[in-house]
Amino acid sequence: MKKAIEVNNLNHAYGNVSVLTDVTFSVPEGSFFVIIGPNGSGKTTLLKCMSGMEKVPGNGVTILDKPMHHFSRKDLARKMAMVSQNVMSDFPFTVTEVVLMGRSPHMGVLGLDQKHDIDIASQAMKFTEVGHLADRKISQLSGGERQRVFIARAICQEPKIILLDEPTSALDLAHQLRVMDLMEQLKKEKDITIIMVSHDINMAAMYGDGLLLLKEGRIVKKGKPADVINYEILEETYGCRLLVDQSPLGEYPRITLVPEKFAKTGG
Repeated sequence: MKKAIEVNNLNHAYGNVSVLTDVTFSVPEGSFFVIIGPNGSGKTTLLKCMSGMEKVPGNGVTILDKPMHHFSRKDLARKMAMVSQNVMSDFPFTVTEVVLMGRSPHMGVLGLDQKHDIDIASQAMKFTEVGHLADRKISQLSGGERQRVFIARAICQEPKIILLDEPTSALDLAHQLRVMDLMEQLKKEKDITIIMVSHDINMAAMYGDGLLLLKEGRIVKKGKPADVINYEILEETYGCRLLVDQSPLGEYPRITLVPEKFAKTGG
């Protein structure tokens, strides 16, 4: 199977502070890959290294069999889109205008919207179910609506890979499901590789084809959800008591946190 992204012995630091150490893994094309780990484990930095937002030396990151440093910024934007954790809400733009920004890597020198660009933006808004919001200002939308608009902008880039940094962290349960289902739909219907940072281990287990568990900038475990979501590994990584069993929805591992009051009573 072809690799969408390959990370090779990646080390990264901010000044004298090491953030990532000897990180090596690959993500197959057309898969849903989730990066998990405690706060401060380097998840967002890793995503930034893969997106080109952080400079990576040599062949530390390979995109579609080509070292990242061989891509121009415009060429990279045609292959990969990034949806950040904190999407801006004070843009003085309409939903249509924000989504059309995703076409910039494909536009010519004049940067003018063509009918083809507008058609692709319309399709992206329809796919993410925000077409009815086309003329609304982005500042007038709810958090869930804004998140889907920025995902539509990413789709509008026509990328092979979409990177997302905790896209459901500020959303209620219903909107979390809608975003995760949307990512699954992108993978299946458009064959886009999805790489997501998430704190929700149960969501990661249900949707992820592969998981990467980080702690203090190092890989603890990588593989299928059943291989990574092991109570001994997770208790050691997160430093808290928990249970791991099978989800009633299918053969997915599920975690349950064990509060101190239950740990004391043995319940």
